[in-house]
This record gives sequence, C-alpha cells and structure tokens, in this order.
Amino acid sequence: MIDLTQAFSTSYGGARRRFLEAAAAAGLHLASFAHPLRGIEGEDLALDVAYAPAVSDPGAAAERPERLLIVSSACHGIEGYCGSGVQVFALHDAAWLEAAQAAGVSVLFLHALNPYGFSFGRRVTHENVDLNRNFQDFAQPLPDNPEYRSLHPWLLPEHWPPDAAHEAGLQQWIRTHGGAAYQAAVTRGQYEFPDGLFFGGHAPTWSHVTLRSVLRRWGRGAQRLAWIDLHTGLGPQGIGERIFAGRNDPSAIARARRWWGPAVTSIYDGSSSSALLTGLMWNAAYEECPQAEYTGIALEYGTEPIEEVTEALRAEQWLHQHPEADATTAVAIRRRMRAAFYTETPEWKAQVVSQARQALFQALDGLAHEQR
Repeated sequence: MIDLTQAFSTSYGGARRRFLEAAAAAGLHLASFAHPLRGIEGEDLALDVAYAPAVSDPGAAAERPERLLIVSSACHGIEGYCGSGVQVFALHDAAWLEAAQAAGVSVLFLHALNPYGFSFGRRVTHENVDLNRNFQDFAQPLPDNPEYRSLHPWLLPEHWPPDAAHEAGLQQWIRTHGGAAYQAAVTRGQYEFPDGLFFGGHAPTWSHVTLRSVLRRWGRGAQRLAWIDLHTGLGPQGIGERIFAGRNDPSAIARARRWWGPAVTSIYDGSSSSALLTGLMWNAAYEECPQAEYTGIALEYGTEPIEEVTEALRAEQWLHQHPEADATTAVAIRRRMRAAFYTETPEWKAQVVSQARQALFQALDGLAHEQR
C-alpha cells in the first residue's frame, strides 16, 4: 500500500499521472479515450481505462470476463479528487488485487468519466450536462420537472451574491414546499434549461457515448457485473453511504444488501440521502450488457451540509454564466465549490479509503461466491 498523500492529488493532471503510473506498475492493461477539448492547464483530457484480468478466467484476457467489477470516478467531474484517490490507492493495494485474481474477478477501473469537469473544477461536462442525468432515450419525451421550472429564476440571479429580495423569494419557496421538496426539485434532473442546475441534456454527451463503448468492449461477455461508482457531496462528513444503483428490482436491492450490508440505501424507498433521480448512468449497464446479472452501488461520501453544497453549486453555475466576474469573486467561488466536494484533510481521506477498501473486498466476495 501507499501513503494517503501519494494517492490523492491536487489537480486532474496530477491525478491522471498517478493513476496511469500505478496501473502500469501493477501490470494492468491500459486504454485511453481522448476528450475533444483541453484541460484548464492545457493538458490532455481522457477517460482512462485500466483492466486487471482474472487469471482463473480464460475469457478475461480477451476482454470478455465472466465476472467483472467496475470501479469508476469523476462521473461528476470535481468529485474525481476523491474517486481518483480511491482508485490509485486500490492499484497499490497488492492484497486486494491478489484477492480479485484468486476470486476469479476481473476489475475495470474507469478514471475520470468526466475529465473536463474534473480539470475545470465543475460538476458537469463541457456541455454543461450532469452526466448522471444524461442516460435518457432522447427519441422519447423527456421527464418534466415543473418544480425546478418555478425555482430556476430564484436559483440563478443576475448578480452574486444574490440581493436580499432575491434570497427572500427563494426562502419563501422553501418554506412553502419544504426542504426535502427543494432538494428533490433541484437535484432530480431537468431538461428544459441548458444554463441551469442538474441539466440532463438534449442528447448523449461525449462521456455518455464513450462510457457505452467501454461497456460494450469489456462487459458484453460478463455473466455477473458489479459496479462501484465513487461520489461525494451528500450525507455526514466522511461517511460513505452505499446507495443502491440500479432498477427498482427487489431481488437486486436484496442482493446489494447481502453484499454490502443492510445499511445499503435506496432512492426508491426514501432511505437514501439522495432524492429520486432521472437519467441515471447505471441504465447503460442494463442496455449495453443485457446478458449480465447486474449489482451496483454509488459510494457517496459526505463533505459539507447539503445546504452549503447547494449554495456552492449555485455560485459556480453563476460564475460559469458570468466569466467577466472579478478575480476575487471567481477565486472564492471556485474554492467554495472544491470544499463542497472534497475535504482535504488526512482524517477525511483515511475514512474514504478504509470504507472503500471494505466495499471493494465485499464486491469480490459477492461476485465470487453468491450463486446466480
């Protein structure tokens, strides 16, 4: 294993370098999918894939493993600081890599699903799309979110910080409808305002299309497929909530709770800190790997209170719309955004890694030993 300071990085470029070096040192197969744009420092952007085939699975070497675990980071770009750190730590964890091979489980690390957002400190893609609301059938009518429609003018004022009258209007909405309704309206996903928060897009994003190609390449042969997607921004600081990530299927939810414990939450029964969402990324697992029994969780680490996270998102979205903002305001907003999704303390990082390591071992055990 390595020290935590060697696993976590202070920039996308540094995180990518550490991931690629760790994967190469571990002898994994590497593939990179280049993003069409450059990063904030002019660096190359890519979705990088590291593949560890299980020695006991003869199909794994040909990229058609029978049992496959996916570990992904930076679906929401800025959350990649956490997710990349977990991935780099795991790549240096010889005991866990050896356990995966002994269990006959192949592992696919997806580093920076949304590399643009990671580099620029944004949650969204370069299309201003929330990737985890983008997995819709765009040939069909998109979900309506009338509550967000009523909130949109209050969420993104002309000036930042908002004046007292503007904030009074927003607080009146919250008092009338309640805090839970506010979180649900803002975060559920909306498809009407391209300049707004949690916009799900009007077409598949680059990250969406690229992820599907990765799933087709490595997942089409899998009979059992597990996915741990790493996130931050919800729940108590340092606590990794295990949120079921799949269809509202009682048998799959029960299986996830057997693997990762009875504390696995669900957006379907109200037990999760997350609201009921639309256009979620795990839809692609069912659609691109229909032959597989799929079991997934989002491992969601708390940072700041939800109210602060929402305010940081509002400010950052305002800044994106107002590039002419003065430098002092811009720096303060970017720092606030980073703090909302990444707690840069040794204690928080240690909590993140220890909980992730447990979840990774549990995934191997579930894939290897539970009968289909």
